[in-house]
Amino acid sequence: MNNAIYQFDFPKNEPVKGYAPGSPERKLLREALNKTLSETVEIPIIIGGKEIRTGKIGKVVSPCDHQHVLATYHAVTEKEVKMAIDAAMAAHAQWEATPWVERASIIMKIAELIATKYRYIINAAAMLGQGKNPMQAEIDSACETIDFLRFNSYYMADIYKNQPISEPLVINRVEYRPLEGFVLAITPFNFTSIASNLCLSPVLMGNTCVWKPSTTSLLSNYVLMQVYKEAGLPDGVVNFLPGSGSMIADVCLNDRDFAAVHFTGSTQVFNSIWRKCGENLEKYKSYPKLVGETGGKDFIVAHKSACPKQVATAIVRGAYEFQGQKCSAASRAYIPKTLWGEVKPIIGQMLSEIKVGNVTEFDNFVNAVIDEKSFDNCMSYIEHAKNSKDAEIIFGGTGDKSKGYFIQPTLIEAKDPHYKSIVEEIFGPIMTVYVYEDDQYDEALDLCNTTSQYALTGSIFCADRALMLKAYDKLKYAAGNFYINDKPTGAVVGQQPFGGSRCSGTNDKAGSAWNLLRWTSPRAVKENLVPPTNYPYAFLAKD
Repeated sequence: MNNAIYQFDFPKNEPVKGYAPGSPERKLLREALNKTLSETVEIPIIIGGKEIRTGKIGKVVSPCDHQHVLATYHAVTEKEVKMAIDAAMAAHAQWEATPWVERASIIMKIAELIATKYRYIINAAAMLGQGKNPMQAEIDSACETIDFLRFNSYYMADIYKNQPISEPLVINRVEYRPLEGFVLAITPFNFTSIASNLCLSPVLMGNTCVWKPSTTSLLSNYVLMQVYKEAGLPDGVVNFLPGSGSMIADVCLNDRDFAAVHFTGSTQVFNSIWRKCGENLEKYKSYPKLVGETGGKDFIVAHKSACPKQVATAIVRGAYEFQGQKCSAASRAYIPKTLWGEVKPIIGQMLSEIKVGNVTEFDNFVNAVIDEKSFDNCMSYIEHAKNSKDAEIIFGGTGDKSKGYFIQPTLIEAKDPHYKSIVEEIFGPIMTVYVYEDDQYDEALDLCNTTSQYALTGSIFCADRALMLKAYDKLKYAAGNFYINDKPTGAVVGQQPFGGSRCSGTNDKAGSAWNLLRWTSPRAVKENLVPPTNYPYAFLAKD
C-alpha cells in the first residue's frame, strides 16, 4: 500500500553539454551520428502498444542531404485513427486511476532515460532528421525535453496540493480529474521537446493521447515512443500515428469522445481546427479544450542608447540559429538610423565568419531548412526583395537545394515599414530591418505593436531605463514572452513559461502549472460531517 505523501523537490535545469573538441560527449555523439547514418529505420504505427504496418510507405530524409533516406514509415488510414481512439479510451480508466505519484514516476524515468541511455541517440536523430547542429539538438531533444518532464512533475504535485478552505463540520476538497475523453496532440517538426510535451503534459494529468507527429520529425519522435515503452508507460496511453494531419484531425474532431487538442503549428491550421470544433459541438460529451501555440513575427526594437554589439549579436543569434525555424525566432527589427550605421558592419563581419552546411560538420553555425517546400518559400521572399523598390538585400540572398536545403543567412532592409517580409511569417533564416529616424522612437514602438497579427516574442534594447519602460508598456500585448536587452528567443523551462496571444495562440504557457491545469476538469467536493435534520433557519423565528 502506497500511502506516502510525496513532494518533489523544485527541479534544476538539465546541464547543457558543450561538445567541445576532445570532450567525451563529442565522441559519443559522433558514434551515434555514424550509427544513425548507417541504417534505415522502419517506423511503424503504434496503437495500444502494438506495431502496425499498413504498407503505405513514406520516406524520412535528411534536410542536409535529401538523397539520404534515414527511415521509412507506415502511414495511417482512417481505420487506424479510429483504432487509436478506441485504444486511448480503453486505456483511460486504468491510467486515470493510477496514483499520481506512480504517473510521475514513469514520467521521471522517461527523463532519466533521455538524460543517460538515449541522450546521444535522440540528439543524433534530431540533428540528421530536423537539421539541427549539436548545440541546438542538445538544448532541444535532450535538455528541454528532460526539463519539461521534471518541472511538470513538480508542478502537478503543487496543483494537487492547492485545496479550498474548510469550515467547522465541513470538509471541502478539489479533485483534479482528467478530461472525459481523449486528447489529440498535433506536434511540429522544429522541436522534439515540444513533441514530447504536447503528448506528456496531458498524460501526466491522467489523460490518454492520440499523437499526430510531424512527418519531418518522425525519426526523433519514434525514439521518444521507444523511451516511453521502456519507462513503463502503459499501452494505449500514447498512440503514435504517422500520416496525413488533415485526415487524422478530421476523424478525431468528429468523434464524440474528443476532449481536447494540444497543438503547435501554423495559425491557419489551428483556425481550421477551431472552426471544425465549433461545427461539431453537438457531437461532443463536453466542450473541448483547444490549446495552441501558432505563428510568430518576432521583433527586436532598439533605441539609440543601445549597445551596437549587443543588438548585432541578438539579430544574428535570434534570426539565424536553427535557420530561423523557431516560433520565437527574430524576424523583424526596428533600428534607429545612427545606431544602424554601427550595427550593420558588425552583423556583416559576423555573417562573413558563419559557415553554412551539414550538421555532421560541427563548425557549421547554419544548417539546412527542413524541406523543399520551406526552401522554396524562403527563396520566394528573397526574390521578391531583389525585385522590389521597397526593399534591399544587405547580406545573403542566395540558396542551393542541389544536395541539401541550404539558404545563406539573409538580411533585408525595408524602406516601407509594412513591406511584405516585415509583416508575414517566413520561418527561415531571413531578417528584415526597418531603419527609423532617431527622434521617432515612439512611432517605431507603435509600428512594432500594430504591424503584425502575431504576439509571441519580442525584445527591446535600450540603456535609458525610462524609455525602456515606455517600450515595456506600449508593447504590453505585442509579445507573450518579452525580453529586455536580450534576443527574443531561447526560453528555458522553469524560467520563462512560453506562449503568446493574438494570432500566436492561446497563451497557455508550456512548461508551467497554467498549462497543466488545462488538462484537468476539477470537481469540488463538500462533505457535511453533521448534516442538519430540519429545514428552518434562525431568521424564521418570531420576535
